[in-house]
Amino acid sequence: MDAEHYRKLERMYHQAPINDYFQPELHVSDRQAMLTLTVRPEFFHAAGAAHGVVYFKALDDVTFFAAQSVEDRFFVVTVSFTIYFLRPVSSGVIRAVGRLVHESPRLLVAEGELFDERERLIGRGSGTFMPSKVPLSPEIGYR
Repeated sequence: MDAEHYRKLERMYHQAPINDYFQPELHVSDRQAMLTLTVRPEFFHAAGAAHGVVYFKALDDVTFFAAQSVEDRFFVVTVSFTIYFLRPVSSGVIRAVGRLVHESPRLLVAEGELFDERERLIGRGSGTFMPSKVPLSPEIGYR
């Protein structure tokens, strides 16, 4: 794939309505993706730390885009995802890194790690993805 494919994926990601709320920053490269996200109090559960949905979003996004980086015809979809919550976080910028670890014509597997500002591992995840029938096109923000 070329750099233009990665930039189109980033634009597609950033135009998704959910990202207006979370305000993440995503960078896609060959078989990899990295995301940063500022933890805000509105992300907290009752015990005052980031809810698991924040961990899932960050890890799913980077593993998804690590997988999508090798597919330039169709939008991939998440088939399954496993997540491990390793430590709570309640402030700062978190960073997720995903990489593609297996590729076949119908199945892509990617792993991700999530770090706090002190570079402590706070979560891990792995996802299985497959190409859908939805073409990557300007209609879904791939431009």
